[in-house]
Amino acid sequence: MSESNGLHPSRRAFLRGGALLMAFTLMPLARRALADTEVDTLGTVVLAPDLPGSLRTNPFLDAWIRIGADGITVYTGKVELGTGVKTALLQIAAERLQVPATAINLLTADTALTPNEGYTAGSHSIFDSGTALYNAAAQVREMLVDAAARRFQVDAALLSTRDAVIVGPAAQRMSYADAVKHVDVHQYAKAQSPAMAAADFTLIGHSLPRLDIPAKVSGGAAFVQDMRLPGMLHARVIRPPRPGCTLQAFDTASIEALAGVVKVIRDGNYLAVVAGDEWQAIKAMRRASEVTQWSGGEAIPEATEIHGLLKRLPSRRYPISNSGTPNGAADTRFQARVTKQYLMHGSIGPSCAVAWFKDGTLTVWTHTQGVYPLRAGIAEMLGLPTERVRCIHTEGSGCYGHNGADDAAADAALIALRVPGTPVRVQWMREQENLWEPYSSAMVTEVDAGLSHGRLQDWAYELWTTPHNERIVNAGRLLPARLLARPFFSAPSVPIAQPEGDGDRNAVPLYQLNSTRINMTFVTEMPFRTSAMRSLGAHINIFAIEASIDELAIRAGIDAVALRLAHLSDPRARAVVERVRDEIGWPQKSRAPGAGIGFAFARYKNIMGYCAIAVKLRVHPQTGEIRIDHVVTAVDVGQIVSPDGLRNQVEGGIVQSASWTLYEKVAYDAGGIRSYDWSGYPILRFTQLPKKVDVHVLDQPGEPFLGAAEIVQGPMAAALGNAVTNATGRRWLNLPLTRSNPPA
Repeated sequence: MSESNGLHPSRRAFLRGGALLMAFTLMPLARRALADTEVDTLGTVVLAPDLPGSLRTNPFLDAWIRIGADGITVYTGKVELGTGVKTALLQIAAERLQVPATAINLLTADTALTPNEGYTAGSHSIFDSGTALYNAAAQVREMLVDAAARRFQVDAALLSTRDAVIVGPAAQRMSYADAVKHVDVHQYAKAQSPAMAAADFTLIGHSLPRLDIPAKVSGGAAFVQDMRLPGMLHARVIRPPRPGCTLQAFDTASIEALAGVVKVIRDGNYLAVVAGDEWQAIKAMRRASEVTQWSGGEAIPEATEIHGLLKRLPSRRYPISNSGTPNGAADTRFQARVTKQYLMHGSIGPSCAVAWFKDGTLTVWTHTQGVYPLRAGIAEMLGLPTERVRCIHTEGSGCYGHNGADDAAADAALIALRVPGTPVRVQWMREQENLWEPYSSAMVTEVDAGLSHGRLQDWAYELWTTPHNERIVNAGRLLPARLLARPFFSAPSVPIAQPEGDGDRNAVPLYQLNSTRINMTFVTEMPFRTSAMRSLGAHINIFAIEASIDELAIRAGIDAVALRLAHLSDPRARAVVERVRDEIGWPQKSRAPGAGIGFAFARYKNIMGYCAIAVKLRVHPQTGEIRIDHVVTAVDVGQIVSPDGLRNQVEGGIVQSASWTLYEKVAYDAGGIRSYDWSGYPILRFTQLPKKVDVHVLDQPGEPFLGAAEIVQGPMAAALGNAVTNATGRRWLNLPLTRSNPPA
């Protein structure tokens, strides 16, 4: 990659030079900050609550698109995480600007160039940024056409556009680059945009080649791990054996004497080595680990005690849903305790970052999911003005949540300040990623549900969880900042409010119920550092809900799919359930011994994409090994942008959820974390993939984008659980579904 550390000129200065910029943000409102300042779910300030998508937080059109003599550049604050979102956002902008996709240069998440859209998380990229681009691009095109109409002295309705050129009825022609000279685009977007019939789409709803794929399949420089800058040094960090340890002794001189070592950094409990090449850095790290003495450390519980411990730790209780009046009318009841273990992201490529402190400005290339929050955290940690820190998103090999990316970026920033003028690359090792990344929280839930004469009655649900959202809101959320001689401390943990939810995401069933009593106990002092992993608490909550629906149906002698349909009034929810029911040939009564079929449904967060799914599998009677034979799913995410991209996300979510649900858990005991390599943290292997997966997409032309990346993880887990119960005759309620977590 080429050098790119100079800050971009201000947007207004750029506009004075004859170019056009636009920006916006799209996020459902989750809470209010102090002084009645409205913020969205990702922490960005809402400036225009009546605007669609991310225009609510970035309403000026000239923050999103630049049109000039050199072409069209579109900016988004969202990042490419391997989901294909960059290509989809490009399609949306090109469609509404009515230009070929190849005519646009799309730039993602760079604090010097792009709007602040908070984090790329929660299936919000197309839902928010896509909606914003859809409207902003249409409004900018309309402004350009109006400008040309004035110059041509004709009605704007008589003009057409093609290939970034405006054409008049008498063959007049004006390029977008010329038209923008007569337009003042430094203004708020409007709440209403020019309409476009879905039947007229030529890009939205079609599959374009992914922008991010060629380098990945050709061995090119695809990830931050591949990044090389002139004169770049390599660094490694030396972590304590466990959180809370204190550095007692370290032989700095012996490490400095090693071949290739440029610098040894010690600041409180923070240690790092910098060397001329990567192997020298690794050898210095290993030697430093041998000569370092630590004391103390935080206690780690026994894995067998964690779910009981969650109920005893300091916590706050939040009511989630309290509707209706319990009537106690139930001829069939189901009461159960459902548990989930700690999970790690298990990123195939350990975290990495490159930083360069040059001419008073620190530039960090990082696979963070939020460049602006990270910039603020790094600036606070280093005592630099935020305008002197630039964070540029660069894809990383492995993500889907709050893994080690932000911490690796903080490592690189700290080290780069100690070797000014020289770029520094920090690469974590496998054991560092596994031991120090934030985990997905262990959880325990308790459900008490009733059924009377075929109708769902009272629903009581309690859940205990540590935070799922320890994203960077201050320097103390960055691991290196906690280890310094003058350490920073994490901001208090605050759950994400409904309907987005935290550990309580999807804790409220979408089914019609007589009453609900749903509460979350939010554990604030944690034995492990936990944060966001794809779908947050939806994974276990949907598993628990759908297990309860199935069990009530079994006990009442009612068809499980029919019971779901009887309690779903939303026609789009019913449509995905009916599609899977018909495609799988439900019900299937005659099966071989050990074979099972399971069904599940959910609408992600109850406000986003719909997903129904059926799984056919076999359970080996002696070993308990589970083989997935067939998965059928139907999804509705509103207007589809890229059919191929949508199928990719659904298929990937099926695989990911199968791995979580059947195999994954962090192994630990009082002696420490045991899952420091792949032997201690098993993930699904190629031979364990489903033999067949059918994805049915229910397009909704012209409807809002609903997001797709996280809609299937919960339903897939639930369908697996129901299928295993169907195959074995026993209800398995402890995740993962292994013999070490026996059934109820």
